[in-house]
Order: sequence, then C-alpha cells, then structure tokens
Amino acid sequence: MYSIGIDIGSVGTKGILFNGEMVDEIIIPTGWNPKKAGGDALNKLLTVNNLTKDDVKQVVVTGYGRVSADFADKVVTEITCHAKGGHFLDNKTRTIIDIGGQDSKAISVNQNGNVTDFVMNDKCAAGTGKFLEVTINSLGEDINNLDELTKDAKAEKINSMCTVFAESEVISLLAQGASKEAVALGIVDSIVNRAQVLLNKVAVNEQILFTGGLAKSQRIREVLSDKLGDEVVTSPKSQLAGALGAAIIGWNKI
Repeated sequence: MYSIGIDIGSVGTKGILFNGEMVDEIIIPTGWNPKKAGGDALNKLLTVNNLTKDDVKQVVVTGYGRVSADFADKVVTEITCHAKGGHFLDNKTRTIIDIGGQDSKAISVNQNGNVTDFVMNDKCAAGTGKFLEVTINSLGEDINNLDELTKDAKAEKINSMCTVFAESEVISLLAQGASKEAVALGIVDSIVNRAQVLLNKVAVNEQILFTGGLAKSQRIREVLSDKLGDEVVTSPKSQLAGALGAAIIGWNKI
C-alpha cells in the first residue's frame, strides 16, 4: 500500500510516494497550470514505480494550487503539511520557518508534529522566493549562484520590502557604486529580517527547521541562525516538507 502527497507550489510542484517511509520523490515546475502540474507529478510517480492508481490508497494535495486538484482524495492546508513533514524529517523539530515562492510561514509544533501556533505572510511577496528571484535577477545574477555570490561580502542595507521598490533600490545602489556581492547579501538580510518578524509572532522553541525552496541556500540559513542566536537546521529534503506531510497524512488515514 502507498500514499502520495502532492504540494502544488507557486514555483515548483513536489510529490512524495510513501509507505511509512519515503519511497520516491519528484520536483517539477508548476508553470501556468497548477492542476496539470499536480496531475503530472502524480502520474510520473506512478509510472516510474510501475504502479497504478489502485496501488495508491490516498492522494493528498496541499499548496497554493490545491484547490484545482480534482484528482485528490483529500486536500490539506500547507501549515498542517509542513508541520507533519518537517517533524518527520527531524523529530526534534519544534519550530518551522518555511520560505516559499510566494508566501512565508512560521509554525510551532509539538512532539507529535501537530501545529500549536502559526503565522503566515501571504498578502504580498515580501521576503519570499519571488522577492529574492526578482531582486537577484536585477543584479544580472542567477538565484542558484546566491551562496557563491555572497560568500565574502559585507551586506548593503536594503530598505524596501516591496518587491517593486526593492528592485528599484537595487538598481540605484549599483548606480551609486555598491558591489553586486554587497547588494546580494543585503537582499538576503532583508529576507531574513522578514522571517524573523514572523518567528517573533509564534513561540520559538528548539529545534528550528528551515523548509521551502530557499532552504537550499546555506548562506540564508547561516544569516538566519546569526539573527536568531540559535542554530537553524535544514534537511536535504527540506523543499519536500509539504509534499511529505501530505503523504504522511494520507498514510495515517490508510
């Protein structure tokens, strides 16, 4: 028996095949059609593992595109799924900071991975992956080179949290002679400051797990740890936390 969790995010769609443990995983671009991306992730997991839909007893979908997933057996909020998934990745986790493509969230969990408190920024792109992508692109750099770009830099202060205004500010700083490296680290600082604001609104208990696409950045994790005065940990599977949590919820229902 298997369950599948699908997290249809604004940038990437993640899928997990689960049978009490993670059997397989997939990450594909969401593109313009969230419903299709979710269905593609599901079908690819089935095909690669020589399974049919009858072999999967529960398909649970989360993420911003979850409302479009008419193939789901169950639809669950991102908060619940990130809590379950993050706790499964490291059962010492008591606080989760997730920075996704278009929203960020801080979540407190108990020893069972159940949500005890949360706060979410989903009204604008401030401090999200989209904010980082737009501002780093305005430097003429690729977001995937962020860690190398900021390696030995000293941060230039970025005052604007609005994505549009921050992009203009970046261009202005470059015109004034600021280095790309310093501006890039300033962008990281502004994202971390926003995450810290969210974390200040929930009960922050050790251990703190960083999830979402930006958790792949060692530099962001280091700056976040410094700002909080506590070590923030990640997992190689941090980007998959939402899909994993959805799969776990499906498995528990089975």
